[in-house]
Amino acid sequence: MPHHAPQPITLDAIPTPHPLDPLTGPEIAAARAILASAGLLGDTVRVPMLLPDEPTRAELAAWAPGAPIDRRVDATLLDTATGVATEVVVSITRGEVLRAERVPNDAPPYGQPQYLFEEYERAEAIAKASPEWRAAMERRGLAEHIDLAFCGPLAPGYTGRADEVGRRVIRSLTFLRYDELDSPWAHPVEGLIVHIDLTSDSVIRVEDIGDVPVPAGHGNYYPEVQGEARTTLKPIEIVQPEGPSFAVTGSLVEWENWSMRVSFNAREGLVLHDVTFDGRPVLNRASVPEMVVPYGDTAPGRFWISYFDAGEYLLGKNANHLELGCDCLGVIRYLDGYVADDQGHPVRIPNVICMHEEDTGILWKHTNIEGRSDVRRARRFVVSYFSTIGNYDYGFYWNFGLDGTIEVIAKATGIVFVGAGEPGVPQRHATELAPGVFAPVHQHLFCARLDVAIDGSDNRLVEVDAARVPMGPENPFGNAFSWTETALGSESAAQRDADTSVARVWEVQSASHTNAVGRATAYQLVPQPTALLMADPASSVAARAAFATKHLWATAHREGELWPAGRYPNAHQGGSGLPEYSAGDAPLDGPDGADLVLWHTFGLTHFPRPEDWPIMPVDTAGFAFRPYGFLDQNPGMDVPESSQAHAATGSATGSGSGSGFGAACCGGGDTCTCGH
Repeated sequence: MPHHAPQPITLDAIPTPHPLDPLTGPEIAAARAILASAGLLGDTVRVPMLLPDEPTRAELAAWAPGAPIDRRVDATLLDTATGVATEVVVSITRGEVLRAERVPNDAPPYGQPQYLFEEYERAEAIAKASPEWRAAMERRGLAEHIDLAFCGPLAPGYTGRADEVGRRVIRSLTFLRYDELDSPWAHPVEGLIVHIDLTSDSVIRVEDIGDVPVPAGHGNYYPEVQGEARTTLKPIEIVQPEGPSFAVTGSLVEWENWSMRVSFNAREGLVLHDVTFDGRPVLNRASVPEMVVPYGDTAPGRFWISYFDAGEYLLGKNANHLELGCDCLGVIRYLDGYVADDQGHPVRIPNVICMHEEDTGILWKHTNIEGRSDVRRARRFVVSYFSTIGNYDYGFYWNFGLDGTIEVIAKATGIVFVGAGEPGVPQRHATELAPGVFAPVHQHLFCARLDVAIDGSDNRLVEVDAARVPMGPENPFGNAFSWTETALGSESAAQRDADTSVARVWEVQSASHTNAVGRATAYQLVPQPTALLMADPASSVAARAAFATKHLWATAHREGELWPAGRYPNAHQGGSGLPEYSAGDAPLDGPDGADLVLWHTFGLTHFPRPEDWPIMPVDTAGFAFRPYGFLDQNPGMDVPESSQAHAATGSATGSGSGSGFGAACCGGGDTCTCGH
C-alpha cells in the first residue's frame, strides 16, 4: 500500500516547553537579538557554536509541568578580525546576558573554537590566491587544473610548531577535479600542503614535497559513471496498516515500555533525556558527544590528521536532511532540528531525526516435548540521525528493544581519505585501493556519554569478569568456572580496558533497589571488541584524545562536564576533558551510592580495502546497555504473536515439494504461534 510520510513535527508550536526541549528557531533568533543588543555581535563577530544551556539537576527537580522555566543559550563568539573568542550565556526568558567570559586560547593549552562554514570557503580562496601554491601547481604541470582544483580545509591537529601555536590555523590539501561533477577525493596532489592563518587571512607557509603523479582513474560513484542499476532485486515493502506503535508529544516519545525525551543540538546531534523503562529511570541523559579520527601515516600531508568531528566540526550542524525510502524505510516519524549559522541566525534542518520500528527476528522461542512451538518476534524502536563531515558520513542509531536492552550503533560510510603513490609499490601505512590511490590506516573512535540512573541516581559501578577455577577440591572435574565482581570505587579505578578473554562487562547497580531474588537492580554495559587509540602514548593525539586510551571512564556527575576531549579540542595541546574531569579522583561508591556518568569508547580500526572504493559500504561499531536483574522476568512475556502467523505446510513461497520444510513451526497443533 502507498505510504505517505507524516508532516514534520514543529516544536515551536508547543505552548509550554519542557525544560529539556531542544532549541527552536524563534529561540535561537531571540538569543541572537539579545547578543546584538548587548553589543556582542559586531561586523566581524561570528558564532562558531550555539547550544542549549541545559537546566541543572536542581532546576529540573524544582520544575513542575506548566511552571515557567528559564530557557538559556550557551554561545561561543569569535571575532574573526582579532581571533578573540568569548563564551556567553544568554537567558532567552529574561532577555539578558548572564555571563560573558573571554576564552584564554592565546596561552597553553590553547584551543580554538569550532570552524565556521564560511572559513572553509575562505581557506580555499586563500590557498588558491597564494603565489607559492600556484607555482607548485605549475611546477607539477597542473596549471590547467587550477580553476577546478579543490583545496580541502582540514583541522591542523597540534604539532607545537612555533609559527602555529596560539593561531587560528587550518591546513589545505589539494585535489584535482577533471570536471565539475568529478569526485575530488580520487585525485590527491601528494605532498602539496598549504598552512593558513584564518585570522590574518594569510598563508603561513606552503610545502611542496615530491612529484608523485596524480591518480587519473575516476572515483565517481554516480550511476552515470557506474552504469545502470541491477534489476534482479525485488521490492521489499514495510507497512504498518494501523500506524506505528509509538507516540510523539513535543519532545516526549513513548514506545511500549520505553519513554524518553528526544533532543538535538549543533554539537552532539541527537541527545536523549529521561530514558525510562516501565516507568523506572535508566538514563538521565545520553549522547555521543565526541569522536576522533586519527591517521597512522607519517607522510607530511597526513601525520597531523586527527579530526574531532564533534569538537572541531560540529556533528549536529553538519547533520543531514533525511529522506523517506532512502535514509529511513517504513512508517517514519521525523523531528526537525534547529542550529545557528555562522551569523547566529536559526537554520532549520528538516527531518533531521528519524524514528521508526523494525522487526529484528525472534524475541523468544521454544518447542516443547509434545511438539508445541511458541515463538514471539522481536521488534525495536530506532532513533537515528546522519551527519556528513567532509568525505565521511556517520549514522548514529539508538535502538530500544522489547527486552529492555538499549543498543547504540555508529555507522561509517562515505569516501575514504586518500593520498597518492607509485602504482603497485607497497606503502607501510596505507593500502592501495586503485592504481596510485592509497588510503592510510586510521581509526574512528567514538565516545558515548551515559548519565546513568538505574532506579535513581544512587548507583554503584562493578566490573564483572568470567573466572576460571583451577582443578582441585573446588573443581574436581576441571569443568567449573565462575565470575568475579570488582567494585570500581573511584574515578581513577574506573578507567578500564575491555577484555573479551574474560567476557568483561561493567554493571551499574542501584544502591537502594533490589529485585525479586534480593539482588541490586542493575544494567550492564556490554562492549564490543574495539582497539583503543593506536598512537604512541607520548604522541600529540594521545594527549588530545585521552578519552580514546581507555574503553571506560566513570566520573561523578558534575554540571557542565559534557565533552570527552574538552570544549575546544581544535589546536588544543591536550589534557582537557576526561583527564581534567577525573583529576580529583572523586569517590564513586559511598554508603548511598553515587551519581555516576559512564564514558565508553567504541569504534573502528580501518585498514582500507579495494572494496571500500569509490564509496565505502557501511561499517558498524557499537555496544549494548542491557538489564541485569533490573526486571524480575523476561519483559517480553506479554508480547502477542505476530499478526502474520500462519501454519506452514510447505515452503513459504509455495514451492515446497512435500518434504516437510517449514512444516514443524506449530508442532501440528491447531493454532500457529510461530510468528513467521
